[in-house]
Amino acid sequence: ECMTDTSIESSKHFSKSELACKCCGEVQMDVDFMDRLELLRMAYDRPMKVSSAYRCPNHNAMVSKTGHAGPHTTGRAIDIAVMGREVYDLLKMATVEGFTGIGIKQNGPHDNRFIHLDDLPPIKGRPRPWVWSY
Repeated sequence: ECMTDTSIESSKHFSKSELACKCCGEVQMDVDFMDRLELLRMAYDRPMKVSSAYRCPNHNAMVSKTGHAGPHTTGRAIDIAVMGREVYDLLKMATVEGFTGIGIKQNGPHDNRFIHLDDLPPIKGRPRPWVWSY
């Protein structure tokens, strides 16, 4: 089930604009994923700056090697701009809250560092839980 415009605006900590695809403005975040993300945000108890959330298939193909069908296209993935000690804290809490895909980019310029979170189920060729680095 995807969020409607109304339910997106009712998200306590995340705005529709920060969840929207950067190329077309479409927002199709999964309701269960957003509930999980809200629980994580409350446990983390600090702002979480979104660097990427929903991506339409075309935008995802432009920015990710996962092509037209990556996790962000499902509305069940988000990238949070975070670095240093905050990554450690967020990583611990994300595993407790049930996120099953965690990608960590902590090299390069500080403003390009992030942690990817998703809660996709395991399927053939994509075991879960899984942690990777960029």
